[in-house]
Amino acid sequence: MEEKILHIKGDDLKKGKVPIDIYKDKESTFKAMADLMCDTIVENNKKQRKTLFICPLGPIGQYKYFAERVNKEKINLKEVTFINMDEYMLDEHTIAGTDFKLSFKKTMYELCYDKIDKELVMPESQRIFPTLDNADYIDEVIKKHGGVDICFGGIGITGHMAFNEPPFEDEKVSEKEFVSSRTRVVKITEATRVVNSMDDFDGAYYMMPKYAITIGLKEILESKKIRLYCFRNWHRSVVRRASFGECSIDFPASLLQKHKDARIGISEELAK
Repeated sequence: MEEKILHIKGDDLKKGKVPIDIYKDKESTFKAMADLMCDTIVENNKKQRKTLFICPLGPIGQYKYFAERVNKEKINLKEVTFINMDEYMLDEHTIAGTDFKLSFKKTMYELCYDKIDKELVMPESQRIFPTLDNADYIDEVIKKHGGVDICFGGIGITGHMAFNEPPFEDEKVSEKEFVSSRTRVVKITEATRVVNSMDDFDGAYYMMPKYAITIGLKEILESKKIRLYCFRNWHRSVVRRASFGECSIDFPASLLQKHKDARIGISEELAK
């Protein structure tokens, strides 16, 4: 069955259990993501409603388009809160600082916050990153807002959303426990470290962090909307398994099949 779904192409991809939107190319995919972010904020601002997003550092190509449009259209972000998905750990007990080469926080500032005009960007208190002691605070922010408006993200090689990897072989975790996971420190699979090392360390996977802190599947799956975007060659198998494969914690992205408003956006190349 898994091999069969790898051959699904073109418009047939739109017939899966998770709707798939197809864009012209990678940059069009990023721009669609940025436009949805901006459009949602503009609409909420008009209604005098606050906006709460969960945001990734993979993909990252959307942030240049987001910052450009915010600045050009003078979109006010003062009532907007971003919760970043995750951050690398230097070891099981030490979160990476902004002096670390792969720091997600550093990258988020460089690609997004620092690119936005100061009179428009949200205050520091509304730029939330998971830490070793703010799981309860993140839950409080989400609860006070009435739920995350949109969770944006990508899908990892193991089907992980944020760093919610499938359970390791020695872990005995039920689906109920897995989908109830909250912000916590997690171990990163070797498969993920290998794939991530291709961009960051020219394939030197042994230099990649072994741990990360991540928001849980609870925060992701309870979001009102989930919008994930994929554009790499190996995403061909990932998006097909998420939308057409078995719904199982063995491939976390497949759990989107049970969500009421989840979609995956891909570049046209992945539909071939």
